Amino acid sequence: MSTASVEQAFEPEPVALTAIADEIMERHPGYRVEIIGGHLLVTPAPDGAHARALTNVMLPFIAAGLHGGETEVLQGIGVWLPIDDEDYAIPDLAVVDADFEDHLVKNNAYEPVCFRIVLEVTSGNWKNDLKTKVTAYAQAKIPVYVIVDRKHQRLHVLTDPTGGRYENHRPHAPGDIVTLPDSIGAKVTLDVDEILKAGQPKVS
Repeated sequence: MSTASVEQAFEPEPVALTAIADEIMERHPGYRVEIIGGHLLVTPAPDGAHARALTNVMLPFIAAGLHGGETEVLQGIGVWLPIDDEDYAIPDLAVVDADFEDHLVKNNAYEPVCFRIVLEVTSGNWKNDLKTKVTAYAQAKIPVYVIVDRKHQRLHVLTDPTGGRYENHRPHAPGDIVTLPDSIGAKVTLDVDEILKAGQPKVS
């Protein structure tokens, strides 16, 4: 009887994208890593003007009484996306129901049902906010999506997610005063000029 050697093919275990995302954030503090449509989106730490615009746009939400009680105004809270198994995004700002911690899915991301609005302030990778995340947030049925578009000097308000898209998309120019939908829980008005100016680096 002859014998033959049998070589067993070595197949490494697939690495979860969430594990890769965690490793990137550990190695590069300040970077934001998201997974949308099964793809890693890596955003470097924002500049000071981005942070200033974010603070300026957050203040009207707090002044309207949305932080405390039935809702909270939070920065950098993860929203789990119903696209692929590991998908999640981390919007710059969100208004969430006060019981959002009861809706934890995993990887510090929460079910989209507890999000009333998400807001992004654009950085160098502005196309993600204006395209990729529009579809992702609509598929997650986030009722309102606001984009502070520093690249094109506009503030976008998207509402009524249906069939993976927002039915209504209104861009606003400097000089406009925008009132957001009552569905977020209070009357919030945004001064587009003030917010966009805050997002511009100061020239010495």
